[in-house]
Formats: sequence, structure tokens, C-alpha cells
Amino acid sequence: MEEKRYDSIIVGGCLAGLTSAVFLSKSGKKILLVEKNNELGGLVNSFERDGFVFDAGVRAILAVVLSMLKELNLEIQVLESKVSLGVEDKIISIEGINSVKDYRDLLVSFYPDSVEDIDKFIEVMIKIMKLIDIIYGIDNPIFKDVKKDKKYLFTELLPWLPKFLYAMKKIEKLSKPCDKYLQEFIKNPSLIDIISQHFFKDTPTFFALSYFSLYSSYVYPKGGTGRLVDALIEKILEYKGEIITNTFIKEIYADKQYVLDNNNNKYYYKNLIWAADLKTFYNITNLGNLGSKIIQRFQKSKANIDKGRPSESVFSLYLEVDLPPSYFKRYSNGHLFYTPSRKGLGGIHKSQLKDMLQNWKTTDKKEILSWLENFLKYNTYEISIPVLKDTNLAPEGKTGLIISVLMEAELFYKIKESGWYEEFIKEIENNILTVISESLFSDLKNKVEKQFSFTPISMEKRVGSTGGAIVGWSFESTIPVVHKMQKVNKSIFTPIPNIYQVGQWSYNPAGTPTCIITGKLAADRINKKNKN
Repeated sequence: MEEKRYDSIIVGGCLAGLTSAVFLSKSGKKILLVEKNNELGGLVNSFERDGFVFDAGVRAILAVVLSMLKELNLEIQVLESKVSLGVEDKIISIEGINSVKDYRDLLVSFYPDSVEDIDKFIEVMIKIMKLIDIIYGIDNPIFKDVKKDKKYLFTELLPWLPKFLYAMKKIEKLSKPCDKYLQEFIKNPSLIDIISQHFFKDTPTFFALSYFSLYSSYVYPKGGTGRLVDALIEKILEYKGEIITNTFIKEIYADKQYVLDNNNNKYYYKNLIWAADLKTFYNITNLGNLGSKIIQRFQKSKANIDKGRPSESVFSLYLEVDLPPSYFKRYSNGHLFYTPSRKGLGGIHKSQLKDMLQNWKTTDKKEILSWLENFLKYNTYEISIPVLKDTNLAPEGKTGLIISVLMEAELFYKIKESGWYEEFIKEIENNILTVISESLFSDLKNKVEKQFSFTPISMEKRVGSTGGAIVGWSFESTIPVVHKMQKVNKSIFTPIPNIYQVGQWSYNPAGTPTCIITGKLAADRINKKNKN
């Protein structure tokens, strides 16, 4: 059994954990980053198979993410990552605010009786896009030395702050779930579905509709999204940080300030950053003699965390296809949000699924498969084609595709308990192939050489995220962490003074910018504390 001592230990090699590790090691701290998997990056990861490079999690990176990290001088070459959006046989390329008219025309072509409603929706979209422009209008002050950079302070930050506060006030009024907000001025339920169904259930209006603006700022690291992770790892090692993989922390002794790994090695810390699943943190932490006030706060937080519900997960189908990239380029860019039918999901993914799960014992396989067929026929898909972004990511004359759809982990748990998990996966794969072949890529189904998939369960096992959640907490129930941008500075604190939480579970709504911001905030807090 080993015993080692560190200034800071970071548990979890996701983007948030890597961010904390790189900024702490940069400041000269002795740090240890512990990751349970062989690879780091969490949901920001790429892998190679049969000469194809696929992305395991996020399909592109927001340009703002790289601007946050630019002081690290990461050696990353980024490529353009244009996004397309389509319904049935109509597909448009998203080019920021200039594409709003194209989107309006697309919607009007399918719903000609809803022109006034569509125009109202477009008006809201433009308003949100302008708010986004304000929020991301300058380099984030968290990543600036404001005291030293007087030019930034007086010419950018101070003039921006009143605009930022104005934008935050407006955002508060747009926090209602997107589909419910749209119901206030859109009468056609199918139109509401087409606009909102590719977001997580009950996603706030601002967070959902801001994506049309953010799509135009996507970039793609040359070599795959995992290249961002590789660059951060290189920097951590350059700054003499220590990283261990294939190791999981099985217990935290908070009063004695050490963690115990699966090989019973002890690692002592002055500060601990938890960048992994938050429910796990509360389940493995031993408080010992920390004091009654800390214990009470911890137990209260744990009760809230235990009630928290993870967001939806994702089912991703990976295809190795004997068709050239030029075939797919005729239809869209390398990143496409596509809905095969203008009808929309209706209650298929909400009320019908809920009833089915609640009455599982009386629901037979035939009913489940019938539901699945409709769920996949009317849903919205995220389709990523890496080789259209980077020509080196597939063998010559061939194309790799990733076709993803949001799905509930609970359904997969019940299917597995019922004994036909593998059969269910094949049904999903075949249904998706049929739907996409019949509606979009007509030659696809007969040209697939190999296929495999990630389910919510495999996602949970690989990343260690409760329910395979990909954006932390669900919007459908009470969120047990900070969920207002004005309070993001407080999102990193746990009830234990020298233990911090970062990543998608620490703040909601979550994404790659949130992970980086919380990771940096925790590192800054520790660095500042050590100076005092």
C-alpha cells in the first residue's frame, strides 16, 4: 500500500477535471489527477476503429471553449465545423443570424397555415441570439488577470458589465421549458415538436433556442474532438502534474484528508476537486470528526442530490460505410440535426414512454417494439460525419457516420432486467438505419460494412455518469445545484471547506463551457487561498 501527499487531488479526468489540473499545475502546485478509465476526457473523446476516427461524446467544440484556454497556448489546429438542419427533404446550412430567414422559410414550407406563429418564433430567436452575443461578447473575465490587464478592464470589461446584467435579466424571463413557452403563441403541436424535440425534456427556452446561434461558432479539432484532451494532458505533464488512469477512488476520508483507491493506496491532499459523478461523491465520503455543522450541511446536500434526477442519455449508432464522403456532402455539412417527418413526436417520448415505464409488468414486447418504431420514425437525430470536417478521418473512398438520438436510461435498465437487451439494441440499430435510408441517405443501408452502438448503459459504464447523463441534471425535476449564471461562482463549493465540485453535475444547464469555467473557478479558488 502506497501513501503519497499532494497539494491538490483531482478525481475525474473529464474536461472540468483536466481544466482544474492544468491551471493548478501551471501555478506550480503538486497535483494528482485520478481517472478510472484508461483514457481521459469523459464525453470529449475520440477513438479509432478500422481506419475510421469517431467521436465518443461531443461532436464539435464551441469556439468560445478554445478562447477560454488560449492563455495555455495549446497546440490545437481547428477546422471549420458547419452545421446543417433539416426536415424531410429540405436541409439548410446554419450561418448564424444570416440563416434565420432560411429557417423561417423551411418551417413555412411545412406549416403554411402557421406563418404568423412562425414569425413570432423567429422574433424570439433573434432576441435570444442578440442576448448570446452580449454574454459571449468579450473574453470571459475568469480567464483574465484583470488587475494587470488594465486595457481589458477599462475598454472591454467595464463597458460590458451593464449589458451583461441586462442580458441576465432578460434570460430570467425565458427560463420556462421551451415547448411550454412555444405553446403560448404557436398553435400547431407538430411545429412545436420540430422546433423543440431535439433538446432535452423541459430545457429552458433560453438554453434551447440559443443553440441556433451557437451552432455557427462550432469548430472541430483536427484529428477529432479528443485532440483537445490530448493538448490539455500534454500541458499538465509539461507543468509536472501527475496523472494516473485505470484507478478509481472508492472512499474519501474527509477529516483525515486522504482518498483511498481500488488498490488500497492512500493519497493525501490539502484540497480535493471532485470532477466525477456527484451522487458517487456523497456516497463514498466518510466525514469522521469534521464537526456537527459540516456534517449537517453535508447530509442536507446529500438528501437533495439523492432526489436529483439525471438528464436523458443518448443512443449512438456508429457506421463504417462503403460510400465516399462526396455522397454525403451532397446532402449536408459534417454536422446535421435531422427530422425525418414533419409530424413530430407528440406524446411518444413523454406521456407514452412514462405510461409504458410505469406499467412495465403489463406491457408486452410487441407494445414496446411498436412504441420504438414510432419513437425513431418521428424523432430528431444528430448526425455527425467526421470525414467531412477532417478528410483524414476515414479510409479513402469510405465514410464514418455517428447517428445519435436522446433516450431514457430507465428504459434500457428495464429492458435488460427483462432479458432482451441485445435484441433491443439490434432493433434500435435496424430501425434507425431504415428511417435514415428511407428519408435521407437512400444508399446507406446497403453500404454499411460494420456497425456498433453505445447505449445509455454503456455510456454510464464508460463515463461513470449516473444514468449515462450527458448534461448532468434533468430539467424535469428540482435541480439540486446552482442553476443561475449570476451564481456560477458558488457552484464549485461543497459542504466541506477544502473539497470542491466541478463539471456537469456542479452547475446546470451544463455543457463544455460550464465544465471549463467550473474547473477554472476551483483552481483559482485554491490558488487564491494558498496565497493568503
